[in-house]
Amino acid sequence: MDTWKKVALGAAAVVVVAGGTRAAGLWGNSKDGANSKSLHFTLPTEIQTLDISKNTDTYSGNIIGNTGSNLMRIDKDGKPAMDLAKSVTASKDGLTYTAELRDGLKWSDGSKLTAQDFVYSWQRIVNPKTASQYAYLASGVKNADKITAKKAPVDTLGVKADGNKLTFTLERPLPQFKYLLTFANFMPQKESFVDKQGKKYATTAKTQLYSGPYKFEGWNGTNNSFKMVKNDNYWNAKNTKTDEITWQVIKKPETAVQLYKQGKLDRTTISNTPELYKANKNSKDAVKQPEATTSFIEYNQTGKNKFLANQKIRQALNYATNRKELTDQVTSGVSTAATGLAPEALAKTANGKDLAAYVNPGYTYDTKKAQELFKEGLKEVGESKMTLTITSDADSPAAKSTLDYLQGSLQKALPNLKVEEKFVPFAQRLKDAQTQNFDAIVTLWGGDYPEGSTYYDLFKSDSSYNNGKFKNTTYDKALEEAETKNALNDAARDSNYKTAEKALFDEGNINPLYFRSQYALQRSNVKGVLINTTGLQMDVTKAYRQ
Repeated sequence: MDTWKKVALGAAAVVVVAGGTRAAGLWGNSKDGANSKSLHFTLPTEIQTLDISKNTDTYSGNIIGNTGSNLMRIDKDGKPAMDLAKSVTASKDGLTYTAELRDGLKWSDGSKLTAQDFVYSWQRIVNPKTASQYAYLASGVKNADKITAKKAPVDTLGVKADGNKLTFTLERPLPQFKYLLTFANFMPQKESFVDKQGKKYATTAKTQLYSGPYKFEGWNGTNNSFKMVKNDNYWNAKNTKTDEITWQVIKKPETAVQLYKQGKLDRTTISNTPELYKANKNSKDAVKQPEATTSFIEYNQTGKNKFLANQKIRQALNYATNRKELTDQVTSGVSTAATGLAPEALAKTANGKDLAAYVNPGYTYDTKKAQELFKEGLKEVGESKMTLTITSDADSPAAKSTLDYLQGSLQKALPNLKVEEKFVPFAQRLKDAQTQNFDAIVTLWGGDYPEGSTYYDLFKSDSSYNNGKFKNTTYDKALEEAETKNALNDAARDSNYKTAEKALFDEGNINPLYFRSQYALQRSNVKGVLINTTGLQMDVTKAYRQ
């Protein structure tokens, strides 16, 4: 999921902080636990939408994932556990999943929540009229690909309801399928409500219904202060320990840290800048925030930029990137220099090795090789020098530091290269990426589930997230094998992913920068905040003040 997580510089990890002040119309002191039924958190940038089918960014997903529920929810051990379903079973061949819903489920307005609401949500995400970037996640469910390609009607999708039972029919085994049953974009939606709201659906807190532990209030579509309140119609409301969770958008991390120290916040990230981290890393409240997130550069390979259409020039830029130095300077060494697309702590191979280490294709910093390739590439395109504009988020201090470093280091390594910085708001960067309105763009993607395809599916030739619009036939073939012939053969699938990583490396299709790690300050009296490495990265549905 996209973030400055999870498109994130911009995803799928969250930079989540906590708090507010009375001066900002927010909260009292959380340090002494005066209000044990209220918690206070913050986001680093605005919410974009509450549309379950259309959301792609971490911050909106954070709200959606904490106010909605799916058949299952990730537990404290990182495994799918029952939520709206009381059972989920799979056939031996992995081609049929059956879920039975709990009795008496209700929406936040008190109306009945049914199995058909899940069918509608799955149909809506693959419906070409919805234009969901996440439609590809349903690939492998019967007729999903045909529907998105407008070659089959929506009602032929292999998701059917029969009373309180749901049946999913797959065309091929999907190792990640149970994780999809936890994912926010497949949460139920009520068709009659969506139709009634029309274009206003999910554009404000009032134009969405909620199936989870909390309801959302106070968001008018543009404001930056809002809250979650306990949903008494949730099936397990008796175990929701916090009555209200307040949220505020605070873009300056230094401000958030200051408010935390004043006792007005419950959690805030401290690894946004090297200075913040160094000043706060020894605090007794400092905690590591695990995530599986990669920062990388995407190159526009549509032909609009003749330089980036040249493979040698892309390779030269990759060899000219000093990932270790970048990581040390931008993150104080908290993060790790990227070795490929798939990040550390995403998944294990069949033999127990970290997937990132296994697929490592050999990204290195080699200025001599970079200069040779750059010279050859410039000659091939008939130029003697090149100007490259790199786009990133105006909302993030880490984004600014990253671009400043890249500008200086790349120009030093490649004397005939001029690098220009372009900063745009988070929402605009998402749009620019989707419309190929960039030369090169820095993206931060957090995994949606703990399996390699959450990254490798991004760059299939026909993927909606292949923002560079390149076609790598070796890559495509490896992914096809991984998801068909080797879907149930973990070792063979690992090998396919290794081939895919090397294919990206060989053609210089992307430029991995670092695997993000973060630290946060969190109140010792705040319990139950679940930080996931993939999917919903900050789950506060079981959070409470002790």
